[in-house]
Amino acid sequence: MTPSLPSLLLLLLLALWPAPYLAARAGTGASDHGFTHIHLYMHETFAGPNATTLTAVPSPLGADATFGAIGVLDDELRDGPDARNSSLVGRYQGLFLNAGLVSPPGAQSAINLVFTAGERRGSTLAMLGPVLSFTSAIERAVVGGTGAFRMARGYCVMTRAGSPTPESLVYEVDLFLDMYHA
Repeated sequence: MTPSLPSLLLLLLLALWPAPYLAARAGTGASDHGFTHIHLYMHETFAGPNATTLTAVPSPLGADATFGAIGVLDDELRDGPDARNSSLVGRYQGLFLNAGLVSPPGAQSAINLVFTAGERRGSTLAMLGPVLSFTSAIERAVVGGTGAFRMARGYCVMTRAGSPTPESLVYEVDLFLDMYHA
């Protein structure tokens, strides 16, 4: 049985279509610019009159419970670990929900990085993911963005970089983004 002309054309298209796409994704050719690493620092104050993160809705199970609590945050995003000697480049804004009954209770988060200065001003990145521990690295999926980050995909790894005061923390933020636009 001889294949029909439409079948042959479809097979030819399927054979040719992935080749340039896979070559660009493998790091050859002009599409190398699509992979981006951004290194920043998130500065958080979790207590006191200038707190940038807080529990907005306590757990309905009582003061000793965390399950069901909802928190919000609006932290500084800087280009360095020292707030006095680094530039403010944006905000690290979002919410988290304590959604785990096990110990440690996992928190789900939805975070937006809002860039307010520099070459990325007016752009945002959206991240989703769990927080299973605050003592080890926190990894979240980057699920999209706006402005310079349209169609961005990737991941974010945050590691604790210090505690300048008893009420504050600094996290090192490494973003690994695929900016490939087909």
